[in-house]
Amino acid sequence: MSRYVMMIGLFLLVACGKEDSIIPDTYVNFRFSDVEYQQKRDGNGLYFVNGYGVAGLVIFKVSGGEYVAFDRCSTVNPEKRCAVQAGDTAFTLTDPCSGAMFSILDGAPAKAPATRALKQYSVVQSQPGFYTVIN
Repeated sequence: MSRYVMMIGLFLLVACGKEDSIIPDTYVNFRFSDVEYQQKRDGNGLYFVNGYGVAGLVIFKVSGGEYVAFDRCSTVNPEKRCAVQAGDTAFTLTDPCSGAMFSILDGAPAKAPATRALKQYSVVQSQPGFYTVIN
């Protein structure tokens, strides 16, 4: 009987365990507007914000008018806090320290040595045309 209890306990521990992000948790509460995004985005449609998250934020407006936001801290050697920047190709971000690439659409690794996605934050609309990036 105790063998079954131990197996159930182990199953629950594994099933309920959440994979820890390798990017440290930090409080994020950044507000912006559609107008601000239009004025401050670069030629690739990327809006970089310093002073939030671990290595800053990158915000991108995807099709349908929704925004996505990621921490700029690369998941490759995150202790270096290397901030991703606009990539050589559309819809990518590049880690200048390792050469790794990530998709701006979902933060997924797009080129080795990246194996983990960028840390994503929630973007909520607080009122028409105004948004908050939070975690």
